[in-house]
Amino acid sequence: MHLSRPTSIFPLFASVTTLPGIGSRLGSIIEKKIGPAVIDVLRHAPVSLIDRRARPSIAEIVSGQMVTLEVVVTQHNIPPRHISRPARIIAENDSGEIEIVFFKADPNYLQRMLPIGEKRVISGTAELFNGRVQLSHPDYILPLADLAQLPLIEPVYPLTAGLKGKTLRKAIQAAIPKVVKQEEWINADIKEKNKWPDFDDAMAMLHAPQNEDDLNSLCPARERLAYDELLANQLALALIRQQTTIATKGKVIKGNGNLRSALLQSLPFALTSAQTRVLQEIYQDQSQDMRMLRLVQGDVGAGKTLVALLAMLHAVETGKQAVLLAPTEILAKQHYKSITSLLAPLNIDTCLLIGGAKTKAKTQILSDISAGNTPIIIGTHALLTDDVIFHDLGLAVVDEQHRFGVKQRMTLSNKGGNCDVLVMTATPIPRTLSMTAYGDLQSSIIDEKPPGRKDIDTAVINIDRIAEIVEKLRAKLSKDFRAYWICPLVEESDKSDVMAAEERFAILQRLLPDTQPAIVHGRMKADEKERAMSRFQSGESQLLVATTVIEVGVDVPEAGIMIIEHAERFGLAQLHQLRGRVGRGSQQSACLLAYKGPLSETANARLLVMRESNDGFRLAEEDLRLRGPGEILGQRQSGMPEFAMVDFAAHAGLIPYARAEADKIIANNPNLDGDEALKYRLLLSLFEKDNAIQYLNSG
Repeated sequence: MHLSRPTSIFPLFASVTTLPGIGSRLGSIIEKKIGPAVIDVLRHAPVSLIDRRARPSIAEIVSGQMVTLEVVVTQHNIPPRHISRPARIIAENDSGEIEIVFFKADPNYLQRMLPIGEKRVISGTAELFNGRVQLSHPDYILPLADLAQLPLIEPVYPLTAGLKGKTLRKAIQAAIPKVVKQEEWINADIKEKNKWPDFDDAMAMLHAPQNEDDLNSLCPARERLAYDELLANQLALALIRQQTTIATKGKVIKGNGNLRSALLQSLPFALTSAQTRVLQEIYQDQSQDMRMLRLVQGDVGAGKTLVALLAMLHAVETGKQAVLLAPTEILAKQHYKSITSLLAPLNIDTCLLIGGAKTKAKTQILSDISAGNTPIIIGTHALLTDDVIFHDLGLAVVDEQHRFGVKQRMTLSNKGGNCDVLVMTATPIPRTLSMTAYGDLQSSIIDEKPPGRKDIDTAVINIDRIAEIVEKLRAKLSKDFRAYWICPLVEESDKSDVMAAEERFAILQRLLPDTQPAIVHGRMKADEKERAMSRFQSGESQLLVATTVIEVGVDVPEAGIMIIEHAERFGLAQLHQLRGRVGRGSQQSACLLAYKGPLSETANARLLVMRESNDGFRLAEEDLRLRGPGEILGQRQSGMPEFAMVDFAAHAGLIPYARAEADKIIANNPNLDGDEALKYRLLLSLFEKDNAIQYLNSG
């Protein structure tokens, strides 16, 4: 077979506005919901189908049935435009009479489409009303001569406001011919064993389901396209692994232990066995001449920050610097405060670099970093800018890794001359997800909490009982016992009935004035957020109303109550992270999940498992099962791969095959050079097009 050149897939990366019926307005809607390119629309899979093959007799029609009928129009009852009652058109065939109903329809249109005495084919959902069969606003009205234009089976796609099914179907049908046959990139044995179709055939079959089986994640076309995504993902990770293995010898770090010992002796508690085990894995990596790339997972409150600090001190013991990158200013400041406090007995200089730093202070911080005067640096994305130059960086710690991508991790590591990288996440990751998101990293798990930490009592309550919640809160709050009240939105929106944080704050100020409520949300200025957090941490305010900006990192031991309003709107991972802001002191803590009914089956299951379990790893697996593909870790995260076709519950078994195949491809095609490797570049560009991997731009 002739090898397809890259130009053969160029049409797949054209804007969606090149498809028929998609102008700039619809294009922007599709870009937000689905993606900007033709290939994104093609990967938008149908979720159900409409079967128009049923042609029952009118007398036998069941209410709610999808029917296609040949009828003769016999009577019009079409009111003038200024009359608000519906238009009713009577039609019949040998099996009975049917009423076709239209609301606010143009009389001229109805006269033209359904003239009296003419035969028409009508298709739509029939209903029984007052003993009569009705068809309201048929999906199709066609002359008999155009019967061939009626799609007997139509795929149904997920839609969004402003986008109609017919428009999207038309665009997708126009996009399918743009998929040309490519040289096969899947191993022939795997493809044959699973009876998978070719790529172009699979894409066409995806959008032409003939029955419910064709919508199943394990049908050959969908499974093949899911494997393509997984193979591209694993190939991208294999390229990163290759780069870090070949590219880069690491910095050997073998400290004398004096700083670590001093820190441990100053602590009022001992490390858990899990922390000790993970630290030994990290120290072993640091002592090697290969760069460390290690992921540390731990549930909320498991002591990851202390583990990271000890790893940083190991680097500092050898005269090197260590840096901690956090995703938000709140979290960076929290780390700075806690680490500075822990290091006070050791007399070690630390600095904080955030985007809002004043010019004079920032200049001094940058100078101290480049001169090596500051051994431990903490900051946000500001650490990734070109003006940050390290003196001798030995370790980069990336906190809440799912907020960052591969690019940021590699940028920070390269700033340190290929220094060691330690990645931390407080969001436990199911194994299948870990293999697709962090396949280039070694993994450690802190699966034990410090002794004395109590499970958080969790209750589910209807938000209609808000007065009861407020009264219980009034009785409980004091300077030494504080509470969070979480709202999902910042301000009231016409598009949502969810109580906004600002409105809830105003209400609680009125109802609980003695608690001196404070508010924190993402639209506030940094200094405003800092003042509010300081009031809450000091006890001046006993109640903090917030959005999910406090999801991670905020550590106030006196906070013992967490109220999450409209808990049904949050994912399990996010609920668990929010709940983890309490239960950090010695008192028994509680979490109230306030929901607005009626609950969907998924939302109900989510709240029940939250009530039953405090185990983040169990919740992560359950979250993946409940959410399915497309919504990973509670929201789309820049560091996570985005899959359109992969259903992790159904396709988990494909991941090891994809990883093994990817490693084999890289071994046979170093750097993916040459014509033979071109098909793998095409695969990467199709399914990893947004991944910040430099190889996609080479060649």
